[in-house]
Amino acid sequence: MESVQIPPLGGVADELAAVPRLRELADRLEDSAVERALAQGWSWTQIAEALAVTRQAVHKKHLHRVAQADIPLRRRNG
Repeated sequence: MESVQIPPLGGVADELAAVPRLRELADRLEDSAVERALAQGWSWTQIAEALAVTRQAVHKKHLHRVAQADIPLRRRNG
């Protein structure tokens, strides 16, 4: 009979297993916060500063999704 390896419980094993789940939660939190900020009239620059990233990075990451959600976007010249 072949023995089955059971992953260790607790300690570092649990910590490592939590990392991808925390990343997913952080991404969902960021998505939601960006949508609310845009709906409240925040600019991409203001959002980027709050997230400590560049305007280009936040725009690239979120524009497609928020455009599909029909969230009104603030225009630079208008």
